[in-house]
Amino acid sequence: MQIVETSNEGLKRAYALTIAANDIAARVEGEVKKIAPQVRMPGFRPGKVPANLVRKMHGPALHQQALETSIREAMDKLVAEKGLRPATQPDVSLAEGYEEGKDAELTVALEVLPEITAPAIDGIKLERLIVEVSDAEVDEAIGRIAQGQKRYNDAPEGTIAADGDQLIIDFAGSIDGVAFDGGTAEDQPLELGSGRFIPGFEEQLVGVKAGDERTITVTFPADYPAENLAGKDAQFACTVKAVKQAAEFTADDEFAKSLGLESIEQLRGLIKGQIEQENGGLTRTAMKRSLLDQLAAGHDFAVPPSMVEAEFAQIWQQLTSEAAKEEDPAAAMAEIEAEKDDYRKIAERRVRLGLLLSEIGQANGVQVNANEMEMLIRQAAQQYREQDRQRFVEYIRSDALAAAQLRAPLYEDKVVDFLFDKAEVTERTVTREELQAVIEADETGKPADVKPAKAAPKKAAKKAKAEVAEEAPAEEAAPAEAEAKPAKKAPAKKKAAAEAPAAEAAPGEEAPAPKKKVPAKKKAADA
Repeated sequence: MQIVETSNEGLKRAYALTIAANDIAARVEGEVKKIAPQVRMPGFRPGKVPANLVRKMHGPALHQQALETSIREAMDKLVAEKGLRPATQPDVSLAEGYEEGKDAELTVALEVLPEITAPAIDGIKLERLIVEVSDAEVDEAIGRIAQGQKRYNDAPEGTIAADGDQLIIDFAGSIDGVAFDGGTAEDQPLELGSGRFIPGFEEQLVGVKAGDERTITVTFPADYPAENLAGKDAQFACTVKAVKQAAEFTADDEFAKSLGLESIEQLRGLIKGQIEQENGGLTRTAMKRSLLDQLAAGHDFAVPPSMVEAEFAQIWQQLTSEAAKEEDPAAAMAEIEAEKDDYRKIAERRVRLGLLLSEIGQANGVQVNANEMEMLIRQAAQQYREQDRQRFVEYIRSDALAAAQLRAPLYEDKVVDFLFDKAEVTERTVTREELQAVIEADETGKPADVKPAKAAPKKAAKKAKAEVAEEAPAEEAAPAEAEAKPAKKAPAKKKAAAEAPAAEAAPGEEAPAPKKKVPAKKKAADA
């Protein structure tokens, strides 16, 4: 095989490869001899079919197979002889007009990883910001649980309903005197002031008492999921059957037992542990940001443009998806469009840091062992239906790139933990607000002076999340796969939640807005 370098600019390389026709033909002959004993043909005993007939029957398929194998081996030889570390999959093209019997002429274009000297890891100084959990926080959390477990008792006769009270009502809805589907209910519980029903419904029932009948008029929101109701005025004839008041809440053993626990102290301990875990995740994120800022400040090497573009595309897809969910999508898009260049720089930073972490990990023997990898595979398989899980496991085990994508986030975490252990770490107690402000510091990546109870601006928070929570994972085995990411999970679920029909709620009730979720990657980075 002949190899000629045709271009060498920065991290881009191009080559012309020539595979001799004789080499391909020899490979075909070898395949003919290999399969001849298994070929069956009328008039010939098994294994006695002449080679020329075998070639005539299976020649095209064998030639195609030989050509593909020859190209793969040629690429392996190119990478080995030239000492290449491909950043992405090489672009390989076979010259037009190729046919059997001719030399195979290939053009190969690729980007390579930069030569990186593993940085010195001595002298890294980090600060661990610790948030202590107060009794007041625990009490507040228990109060939120109690709100969700609220119980109601019948109010004294003649009680006038107010916000916070629960009504038991029958109602029948109509538009222009015509009843509509889903607009009628009996014995429907409704907490006044909860905002569960369409705007204006609950407000018009404040002041009623048991036995009252009231007809109220409301307008369905313009974006109401049921198109036949959206934007229309409707009348609801309501009968108030009962007024109930919330039972007084006491954080005691009885309340804990109603949740399946043994005592209020056990409940408090569980809640405190959960808050500590959340704070610990934020502490780790702040430390990781400081670590990455120090690494980024000391290294400024060229990175493969294709990796940067892939990273930027991922950032942009997430940003545009979030913008589409804002109250004013057009304004949200305009905001991120104005800062598009900044996000491209963040993508470059992420790729550079991913490569740095990869070099550090490899230079210091950081690895994801077989048991850890097996656990990753099994955990990832749980997102699939039971009948598809084994297929997923087999796919990961047979596809090196897919395995690298799955392994990459854990490998990065292990490299970060390795650096944490090597760093000089001091501790300081702060408030939750101060810790959050450090994480959401300005987009330069430099932690800002923290001020109690003051969060960073929304723009800076978005960029901080992009810089810290989603750095390009390092990859232990193949630097070329440093940019690999685990497959994003279930975007369709969010869409489904947003489009859930109102029929799933109480009749006449406005479809609840989907709750905002922390991105999966952020959770992974914060763990």
